[in-house]
Amino acid sequence: MKTRAAVIHEYEKPMVIEDLELAGPKEGEVLVRFKAAGLCHSDLSVIKGVITLPPLPCVAGHEGAGIVEEVGPHVTRVKPGDHVLLMWVPACGDCYYCLRGQPYLCKLRDMTRNGTMLDGTHRLRKESQGIGKMLGVGSFAEYNVVNEQSVLPIDKDIPFDVASVSGCGVITGVGAVLNTAKVKAGSSVAVVAVGGVGLNVIQGAVLANATKIIAIDVLDNKLEFAKQFGATHVVNASREDPVQKVQEITGGLGADYAFEVLGKPETALTTFNLIRRGGNAVIVGVSSQTDTLTLPLAQISLLEKNVLGCYYGSANARADLPVLFDVYRNGRLKLDELITKRYTLDQINEGFQDMEAGRNARGVILYQ
Repeated sequence: MKTRAAVIHEYEKPMVIEDLELAGPKEGEVLVRFKAAGLCHSDLSVIKGVITLPPLPCVAGHEGAGIVEEVGPHVTRVKPGDHVLLMWVPACGDCYYCLRGQPYLCKLRDMTRNGTMLDGTHRLRKESQGIGKMLGVGSFAEYNVVNEQSVLPIDKDIPFDVASVSGCGVITGVGAVLNTAKVKAGSSVAVVAVGGVGLNVIQGAVLANATKIIAIDVLDNKLEFAKQFGATHVVNASREDPVQKVQEITGGLGADYAFEVLGKPETALTTFNLIRRGGNAVIVGVSSQTDTLTLPLAQISLLEKNVLGCYYGSANARADLPVLFDVYRNGRLKLDELITKRYTLDQINEGFQDMEAGRNARGVILYQ
């Protein structure tokens, strides 16, 4: 069959909307008709060449939701007609990491880095050339084939656009607070960079009953978004020293927890400097493979400052996402409000321009 998709052919160039050949699902695979795809900063990093996997040409997009059209042999988790969202870390349930409660580190994730299916082959082609897809999913396409381990069935009352952003931005941000940092009630939390994931770190801090939630960014409109999602204080780092302001807000101590959600060495260092003695700095943002971070070593031991990495919200997506949807249903998690603009597939480059300009909390592609 054919599918329309947004293809990256060159870094730093607009994606090209074109028709691709899509082979049907093989054993353990699922054909999904996408209804929505979230625009995430990690996709932008692929477009810009900050992240250079999968190899080009490729279809990016790792936030997505849709309807199962067809399943291959021996698929047991879903059936045609099911509503599903993408999980961009496929979890086998049997490897070293899965058995130790870390499915977000599953060994299968290494098998999708080159943009192929788990068997190492492509389902998307342009004439004789295989087309890769980001993290084995590639949601910037009307249809795509994904591995069974990469889809999660969802209840049909969950809107597709809400489901799509929940599979990455929401579970990563909220999970960073609840799973990685395990923020305690009454704590102070600072969030450096309040894009889509950063806003969900703020929402996670609200759920954890943090009492001081400090949003830090350089754009006033993004700080206004942060207030809407629960920030108690905002700091524009282009006009104020964020470390000094956080000291003032916390009575001279520094934050109990600080989260970096951009993926830059300079913001990571700021995040480390924001925390108090015994505090926790959590690095959520995805950086270039060549970026490095230099920290004052004495502070790690003498002040017992802790640096934690967070991937996919340190989450068990199959267990955690249904809980988050229940929290959404009872009005304690703002998901509809996250989506500030919707685009067609033909407008996808405009959507990423709006992201770079900081115009949206979260943009979403809607398919027919």
